[in-house]
Amino acid sequence: MYTPRAFAEADLAGLDGLIARDAFITLVTVADGLPFVSHLPVLYARDGERIVVEGHWARPNPQARHAGPALVIVHGPHAYVSPGWYADKEAAARVPTWNYAVAHLHGTLETTDDTAQLASIVDRLSQVNEAHVGNDWRFEHDRDDHVRQLRGIIGFRFVAERIELKFKLNQNHPAANVEGAADALQRLGGEDNLQIAALMRDRLARRTD
Repeated sequence: MYTPRAFAEADLAGLDGLIARDAFITLVTVADGLPFVSHLPVLYARDGERIVVEGHWARPNPQARHAGPALVIVHGPHAYVSPGWYADKEAAARVPTWNYAVAHLHGTLETTDDTAQLASIVDRLSQVNEAHVGNDWRFEHDRDDHVRQLRGIIGFRFVAERIELKFKLNQNHPAANVEGAADALQRLGGEDNLQIAALMRDRLARRTD
């Protein structure tokens, strides 16, 4: 991923925040020289710098046979930024841009069709996501009809080996430009605009220059 130094992040707390916002990834593998992509809800765990991502595919998905090197893309908020919001828009001949946060995790993918492991993945995914919507569906390990449905999926475990975090938030602009753009996004409202505005202000507060 092309990442100018101004936009590179080293603190894995940034990745934690992206996953907490939306644990729905893009998983990329390569087979026969061609990329293959799936979009999947996942479980995420981090212990220091060790990161493990778990989930499952529908069994017919060809990617369920793609163990080995893989790329996990974690998408964050994004927003259009108008040059009209910058304090130096005329003096510096500013142009439009797009601010965003994203993570690329490079690592190794392992697959499983073990019933106990699949049951654990489905159970934990349901616990997390049912809590988000205020409901209480659970995978019942002693129900034959629940267990039988595990035959329709293949599970995976992805261990990250290299992590790229890119938070493009006008860090290469004067503070007045960042403040002007963040204020404009705040006024516009909408989830992504508000989140980008908050991230911009957070990175501005961290500046030491």
